[in-house]
Amino acid sequence: MQYKSLILLFFLGCTVIAQESYFPDRGNWEEKTPISFSIDSKKLEEAIQFAKEHEYSGSKDLRQAILKGFEREPYHKILGPTKKRGGPAGLVIKNGYIIAKWGDVDRVDMTFSVTKSYLSTIAGLAFDAKLIPSIDDYSYKHVWDNTFDGAHNKKITWRHLLTQSSDWSGQLWGGYDWADRPPREGDIDDWKFRKLNEPGTVFEYNDVRVNVLAYSLLQTWRKPLPQVLKEKIMDPIGASTTWRWFGYKNSWTTIDGLQMQSVSGGGHSGGGLFINTLDHARFGLLFLNNGIWNGKRLISETWITEAIKPSTANTNYGFMWWLNKKGARHWEGLPEHLYYAAGFGGNFIVVDQKENLVVVTRWLEPNQIDEFMTKVYSAL
Repeated sequence: MQYKSLILLFFLGCTVIAQESYFPDRGNWEEKTPISFSIDSKKLEEAIQFAKEHEYSGSKDLRQAILKGFEREPYHKILGPTKKRGGPAGLVIKNGYIIAKWGDVDRVDMTFSVTKSYLSTIAGLAFDAKLIPSIDDYSYKHVWDNTFDGAHNKKITWRHLLTQSSDWSGQLWGGYDWADRPPREGDIDDWKFRKLNEPGTVFEYNDVRVNVLAYSLLQTWRKPLPQVLKEKIMDPIGASTTWRWFGYKNSWTTIDGLQMQSVSGGGHSGGGLFINTLDHARFGLLFLNNGIWNGKRLISETWITEAIKPSTANTNYGFMWWLNKKGARHWEGLPEHLYYAAGFGGNFIVVDQKENLVVVTRWLEPNQIDEFMTKVYSAL
């Protein structure tokens, strides 16, 4: 059965009326031809062919790809599960309907840092449930063990963790913040004894600090984050039962007398979200419709507005969503209102609320995403 609703969207202060949106049933997703939406089928096929021809060049054995990709990091270890990947795959969703697909969209694969956008959504659910009264609350007030000890770490708020601007200093699950993606210059002594940046002022992509956010949210929810995601998001949007979210073999903690695994925010050391392309697209469709699925609000409009707002430290980054604003990550010639989740190996979920469009890619050479999306937009 088809479900349609007219959604009133408020995007960064501007009122946008979305076209009618279809919400797929569990296990069934209706397809339409591109021409149904006055989209050039030939040009869209050219975009798909481009994606197929520009497969991620790293090893299909992702354990090897990870080790090679992060070989500069001292003490780097793979602590979570990995999986050999499939070939290029993807979906183009217009008004909720599949208008193009390629590859094995049912295959469950690692998705690396796309996991971060799911993790930030768990924070949004905590905010909506008033478990976190304010994103600008100090994190140590919610996590009172030694995670946020010290004058510097005590200044860190949830916002700083979500925007990767905390400069949290410490060690978690055997990983040191300074050893994660270290600068090109200097050595271990320089990295260990660096001057700390004021929280909120400097953006730094750092998986150890992302894992601090995941651990902090586990302490706040008091139950495993995959369970929260399943109950609050994935089951309501009709996702499959095949996705899994892993932590590390040593990322276990005791809460209320129960052993729980703190999940990772990516696959940098293994783990993270393992998921198929169709489930990614459902997640993207939820955000396309401003947190509403088939008439039911799952994520507040307030949260989504905040999540896709440029952060102080990086205009291209919100709450673990990348933004196509003018800056280092800008996709030239493409709309600035785009936002997207991005992960190692060319994994992307792109959301365009104005065009009512979601695009998912798997295993596209990362430096080709701009060209691929340009080809998609040329078909619109």
